[in-house]
Amino acid sequence: MTLAVVTSLTGCSGAGNESTPDAVKPALTVNVTSAVTQSLPSMLAANGTVAAWQEAIVGTEVNGLRVSELFVNVGDHVKKGQSLATLARDSVMNDVRLAQAALSEARSTAAETKADGDRARMLQGTGTLSEQQIQQLLTREQTALARVESAQAQLDAQQLRLSQTTVRAPDDGIISARSATIGSVPAQGAEMFRLIRKGRLEWRGELTDKELEQVQPGQLVRIVSPTGNVWKGSVRQTAPTVDQATRRGLAYVDIVVTEGKETQPIRPGAYVHGELDMGMQQGLVVPQSAVIARDGFHLLFVVGDDLRVSQRKVKIGRLVGDRQEILDGVSAGERFVTTGAAFLSDGDTVQLADARKP
Repeated sequence: MTLAVVTSLTGCSGAGNESTPDAVKPALTVNVTSAVTQSLPSMLAANGTVAAWQEAIVGTEVNGLRVSELFVNVGDHVKKGQSLATLARDSVMNDVRLAQAALSEARSTAAETKADGDRARMLQGTGTLSEQQIQQLLTREQTALARVESAQAQLDAQQLRLSQTTVRAPDDGIISARSATIGSVPAQGAEMFRLIRKGRLEWRGELTDKELEQVQPGQLVRIVSPTGNVWKGSVRQTAPTVDQATRRGLAYVDIVVTEGKETQPIRPGAYVHGELDMGMQQGLVVPQSAVIARDGFHLLFVVGDDLRVSQRKVKIGRLVGDRQEILDGVSAGERFVTTGAAFLSDGDTVQLADARKP
């Protein structure tokens, strides 16, 4: 329903107007209307922090090696398996060569003992060699084969250690932090990089326990930065618990679309405002011009049957265009002043604009 109101602020006292001494002069000629009910978009406002969906800590798996090269900086997009840094590998290469030499020696010894074992098995039962000698030769063969396996395992371990001198990205993502420096010797497992997995960000809206009950996965969210940049998201899930001290919980919102200034990407750690779309709801609305702010309260001037106005405190809600939602204080059908209310006081008499004669 459209509330079109024509402003008419005409004083009623002037030269040529005759009135009896007992007549009450109207303070103003005003327009009146009634509150109406209409469907309004319902938004649930909240503030919260932008954070990484998941942040991986990347470090080295070897100990005591110097950082020789760095290939990425903060903000770089990387692919899974991409080289992020390399460590000095001279000492590891020496260990690999030693393991290779030990494996060759074990294989040579194993070949010799295998030949002795084959001959012992051929002579078994002929009486040429005693059972004790045959058993010793067969045992030496088994020991040599075990040493080959041990040398091979040591070589594999050193080759694995060599491959770990290259620090690689565990997943696709964005480098959010880099603590490694050229020449440093990081400890095993120490952080060298932080990676935002898949480049996915989320907004963690702070809501009261009652508000959390209204939020459902899949609801659309509009996220606004202080500079006016806008992003869209959708609710992934809500926190299963609320903080006992603040009585607030989190709604986790996946940021899925970026609008506006794409050169200004949303940044993790930012504390921004968000609005959750709760659908359409019925609300009581009046023209915004009818609501007066006075002494810290919002007021409407209700017109009685005797054309006297009474001051009514109201609780306001959403502002949709030029219409103001009224949550409490007025009922549908009551008449109230739409223009000139700022010039009225409680108990004033008014004249209706549509009741005046030409």
